[in-house]
Amino acid sequence: MRRILLLLATLAFLHGCGSIQNISPIDPASPETSGYRAEGKASFYGSRHHGRKTASGEKFNKHALTAAHRTLPFGTRVRVTNLRNHKSVVVRINDRGPYSRGRVIDLSEQAARELSMTRAGVVPVEIVELK
Repeated sequence: MRRILLLLATLAFLHGCGSIQNISPIDPASPETSGYRAEGKASFYGSRHHGRKTASGEKFNKHALTAAHRTLPFGTRVRVTNLRNHKSVVVRINDRGPYSRGRVIDLSEQAARELSMTRAGVVPVEIVELK
């Protein structure tokens, strides 16, 4: 009976670890963060959207350090860390998206360059909201 309970507890734990997006609160003692944290996949968009209006009303600039997120308020600054190479960039949310399943953020082309992800196209990232 004890083995069965241990097996069930282990399976429940492993099931929770397999989610695409993991959101948890940040340590409140950290002075630069304000609470939102997520892990998932990031992609980027560039030339095809350059100059078009974003959901915030400003024109998209592929050379700016900006990003699209589904729910964070426009103007929110987040630190995005590429979990493959641990490079980070701070971007400002100015658009809505991504609309591709399994992705948590769409970055500008410049932000993708700074994370060294342009060749891969999609990489695992950690997103932390800054104050």
